[in-house]
Amino acid sequence: MLPEPNYPVSPEQFIGRKTPSEAFTLALQQGLAAGRISSFAVLGDWGIGKSSLLLKFAAICSDPKYGILPVLVPVSTDYGDYRRFAESLLDGLAEALAATSSLTTRLRTEVRNWKLKRVSMGGFTLDREAQRFFLSSGSTLLRHALGEAWKRFFLPAQISGAMFFLDDLDNFATPVAQDVARTLRDQFQWLGINRMNYSVCFSARSDYFSAIRSFAEPAVRFYTKFYLEPFSAEETAEYAEAAFRTHEKLHGLLRWLYEKTLGHPYFLAFICRELLACTQGSVPESPEHLWPHVFQQLERNKFRLDLAQVPERELELLRTLAGAQRDEINPRHFIPAFQYAHFGRLTEKGLLIRTGRGRYKLYHPLFSEFLRQTK
Repeated sequence: MLPEPNYPVSPEQFIGRKTPSEAFTLALQQGLAAGRISSFAVLGDWGIGKSSLLLKFAAICSDPKYGILPVLVPVSTDYGDYRRFAESLLDGLAEALAATSSLTTRLRTEVRNWKLKRVSMGGFTLDREAQRFFLSSGSTLLRHALGEAWKRFFLPAQISGAMFFLDDLDNFATPVAQDVARTLRDQFQWLGINRMNYSVCFSARSDYFSAIRSFAEPAVRFYTKFYLEPFSAEETAEYAEAAFRTHEKLHGLLRWLYEKTLGHPYFLAFICRELLACTQGSVPESPEHLWPHVFQQLERNKFRLDLAQVPERELELLRTLAGAQRDEINPRHFIPAFQYAHFGRLTEKGLLIRTGRGRYKLYHPLFSEFLRQTK
């Protein structure tokens, strides 16, 4: 396996996350038995492996013994409204249906011709490209289109259901970020009640549901949630063994890697890639001797890019927090020199992580080290 920190890991090379993978598989089995599959939320901070886990889940769905059609839809920041979002889901469904081997040649031709550009509703046929769109609501569009797809394609092809994998749902900017999850819950719950086996699995930041006051609220309870943490020491070892393609001579390197990365998948992949480049694919005898070069690459390819759009005042706050060398930070200790809004904006940029009410931390100790070195 060649470490590539800037791309999700393919399901064939997926490492770790045994607990969520097994829980997802069990939920899939139970959902098929009940005729209604659960929906899921994969939550975690930047670089923790959310996209890779979504791809792994999608691969599990596509196993013939489950027969669930995975529909992969990256969520863009440029959706203007929910209708455009709904249309992207339908386009993704059409592409996934056209590619599946479960459809007969006739049905596949129908899907390609249809492309979900037309939605039948009662005695009406509504063209998505018409100048005036009768279904002004994206919710209504999605509900009727999925209903028609179920009757025209899923039932004849005996496909058990479909799961929409929505990567980075928090990219869809709405006045209240969780409104999209609420709307999806309402729609997909209605579809399930009406015996149409559609579900959703989305990824988002770990604090995605934090604005919802009660975790007992239906919009929260609807999703089975997986909160991703950094790799354990065992998972870190498994990753390094795959990257260096050996079990030998790794004991000292494994301990060193875990101390540097704390199991963070992005930094683990980045550092392994740089070590392999320095040693031409062999296990380094003394990784600490190579650390200045590796850290320089991190500075150039990650940390300086992190700060490219950070105003001077927020940069000053980051350096102050790094200099404090605390595991967690309470903003009130830095007021009035800085404002609470500074903490909020840095959290939005992913440079601070909100660990609890009134508690923050820099997103990784290596970033803190960089800030201290560049004062």
